[in-house]
Parts: sequence; structure tokens; C-alpha cells
Amino acid sequence: MPRISLKAILVSGSYLAAMVPAEAGELPNPLEDADYLYDGAADPDVVELGRMLFFDPILSGNRNISCGTCHDPSRGTGDDLALSIGEGGEGFGAVRRTGPSGVTGRVPRNAQPLYNIGARSYRAFFHDGRLEPDPAGVFKSGFWSPAREHLPEGLDNPLAAQAMFPVLSPVEMAGQKGENPVATAVAEDRLADAWNLLAKRLSGIGEYREMFREAFDSSEVSFVQAANALAAFQATAFRSNGSPFEQTLRDGEFARLSDGVWAGIDLFYGRAGCDSCHSGPLMTDHGFHAIAMPQTGPGKGHGSDTSYWRASGFMDRLEDEGRFRVTFEREDLFSFRTPSLLNVALTGPWGHSGAYDTLEGIVRHHLAPKASLEAYDGTELPVLDAVIEQTGKGSKLIFRPMNPARRNAFDRRDTWVQTNERLTNRIAEANDLEAIELSDEEVGQLVAFLESLTDPAMRDRRDLIPARVPSGLPPQPPPQRSR
Repeated sequence: MPRISLKAILVSGSYLAAMVPAEAGELPNPLEDADYLYDGAADPDVVELGRMLFFDPILSGNRNISCGTCHDPSRGTGDDLALSIGEGGEGFGAVRRTGPSGVTGRVPRNAQPLYNIGARSYRAFFHDGRLEPDPAGVFKSGFWSPAREHLPEGLDNPLAAQAMFPVLSPVEMAGQKGENPVATAVAEDRLADAWNLLAKRLSGIGEYREMFREAFDSSEVSFVQAANALAAFQATAFRSNGSPFEQTLRDGEFARLSDGVWAGIDLFYGRAGCDSCHSGPLMTDHGFHAIAMPQTGPGKGHGSDTSYWRASGFMDRLEDEGRFRVTFEREDLFSFRTPSLLNVALTGPWGHSGAYDTLEGIVRHHLAPKASLEAYDGTELPVLDAVIEQTGKGSKLIFRPMNPARRNAFDRRDTWVQTNERLTNRIAEANDLEAIELSDEEVGQLVAFLESLTDPAMRDRRDLIPARVPSGLPPQPPPQRSR
């Protein structure tokens, strides 16, 4: 299909082609089957197995959280939180809070949306791209990853390789050392043992054994197979190319979009220069950029700053240096992956730290990154009602409720970086996005265009959640609930 030139657009005389700037480029081609893993047709038995696994808490160390808890298909494949409350939490969406067993902290980055995650052009995963193909063949798995040589062979694609990792995170799904054998194996860096323990759980359930046999024509149940099934499900379930904008690209019915949307398209692909990073059919260059995004929450423990340690007594560093911690190249400091904009209106809060809770807010940040960082006054994070901390008794490691006298110091981590001028200056200095001045009307036009990228079929996909899962545990999130 030939690409559509903005200069050639004439919508019933209402939005004149003459209004489109000469430097405006071409609109992207719509997505097609060949753009997706499995050419858009994964094996149905593998997909169904992946669907059950995605919503089954059996994959978590304490059997209390699933992939779907933080990637809810009725909540934009996220959880409506700036930073998720993972293992040890209760409830779903914005009302999720800590359960009675307590949590050690927040998930340090925003839950990434899953729309079109099965596109072949996705090669690097996580906000910092720390999992990506290994063209040099250093690792037998075929991937660079946090597991390095421990990542097993047999993973079908990078999306499947990514699925190996949430189950290993203590704060996301695994739990804490001593709580369950999976968490203990992770804490002792026995990653293969952790995956094998989860596979053993699955093989102990007759219905799962049968599903694995039908999906893979094998009596073996391995976590590599589980990851391949999870990838097939995500690639199929969250494929999305039915937005008004994409329909227009497909059929040329330009009148479908309002004049305001076309004005936003004009800005996006013209003077505002948004397509310099948000390019192609997925509206992402799959690159990593520093745009002075404010940090909310505790970060990833990066940097050398010890000011919080000195002030609080907690031996923590609180920065998140992004891609730099993967490449250790100075130009990657505070760089994060460019997100796709398809269905972007559904995926808030926005930013790798969930810093903005309105689409207009994140747009305005892009227009003046440094000024926005300086003026940022934070986002409200849910109170962690029950916090546990690691202590020791003799040679035994235990987790017990945090001393109330230490809670105020602990809670200061949520805003420490953003209220520390030296640390926010580091973020500002790394910024590589030029400021652009637009009127309020033009900002509204950009937002209108972004809203035209919403596929109506993706607004609420709770139909994907099974009524039951083979483990017998309650599916998470529950299939029927009021919003």
C-alpha cells in the first residue's frame, strides 16, 4: 500500500491541503499480519494455554498475584497506578493497597502497556531495554538479559524471553526469601531452580499437563514453554489496529477524522516534530531518549548519591538512571524507551515513573521538558499501609513489620529525588529534547489526535479473563466486577 502524503490530503474542502506545512512527512502504513510474530496467527492451543497462565496466580511465589493483576485488559493493560503495588498487595486498579502480610516497597517503574507488544519490531524489552537479542551469540539463549548465561535456550522470540523475568522479581511476583521456595531460589541466585519450581507446580496440575501436551506435543512441562505460551497469548490478545486514525490509513476515508484531529496530525508530523521519535506504524522509533521525565517513587537503586541514606538510616540509593545502567554509555543517562502511542489515551498514568495522570500533562511535558521537571509538584501515590523490612536473628533472615518510628523516613523515598535539586539537575542536564512553544489550542489539537489513536475494541477487554483457571485459584483480576 502506498504511503499517504499529508500534502495530498483534502477532506471535503474543510481541512485544506494548503494548510499542511511543506516539511510535513508521510503518514505511516497501517499494520498488517506480517508485522506481527507468528504472522498474526499463533497456534490457538498455545494461545489458550498462555491466556490461562497470564491470569493464574500459580506463577507467583506466594500464589497471590498474576500477570493480569498489573496488566489488566480492562484498564489499558495497566493498573491505573503510577507505580504498581505488586506481591503482597490486595485489590485491583487504583484501589489496590497493601495486604496484611505487607510489602517491601513499590514496583519502581510504571507497568508498561501491552498493546501490539507482539509486533516483530519490538526487539528490546523493559523501560531500559535490558533484554534484547544477542547477535554476537555470546549466550546460548540468543538474548542479552539480566539472567545472562542462566537464561535457557528454546525461547521463541524476545517477548517470550521477557516473560521469564516478572516471576523472578521479589517485589512483583516472587516474594521474599523464606516465604516460599521460588523466592528463596531467586534470592540465592538459583534462577534455573526458580523456573523449574514453577514448572513443577504446573506439571502437578492435570489440566495444565494436558494443555501443555496439546500446545507443544510433548509430555514435558517447562517454564520455557510457559513463556512461549505467554508470548503467543499477548501477541494475539493485545493486537490492536482499529483506531479511527488507523482505519483512515487503511481505507483513505479522510472525513472520518475531525478538522481538530487533522490539525493535530499537521502538528505531530510537522512543526511539533513528534514523529522524530514517535515514528512508523507503532509510532515509536524503539529508541531510548532522555526527556527530563520527573522521577516518582524509589527508583532502581542507581547512582552514587547517599543523601537519603544519611538522612534516613536506610541503606538505599534512590535514582533511576535508565538505559545507562544497561550500556554504561554517558549519552544514555536517564534515557528510557520511546513508548508506542497506539491506544495511548488508555494507558495512563504516563511516563516510565507514572509521573503524569493526564494526557495533556504528558504532552505539555514534552513541549518544555526542563521547565516541566522544575515545576513538577508530584503525583499522589497510594499509602503503603503495611511495610515489612528485612532483619536477621542469628543466622536466620526474617521479614517483619517496619518499626513505626522508621515509617516517616521510609516514606520520604517517594519524593526524595524530585525534591533534591542536585538530583533533579542531573535529570535536566541529560535532557536531549528541545522545547517547543505551542498555543493552548494547538495542545488541544495534539491531544485530539492522540485520542484518535484509541481502538474502540480495546477500551475494555475483560472478556479475555477466564471464569476459572486450572490451578483452582481465583483468576486475577476477577472476570466480573464493577469499575
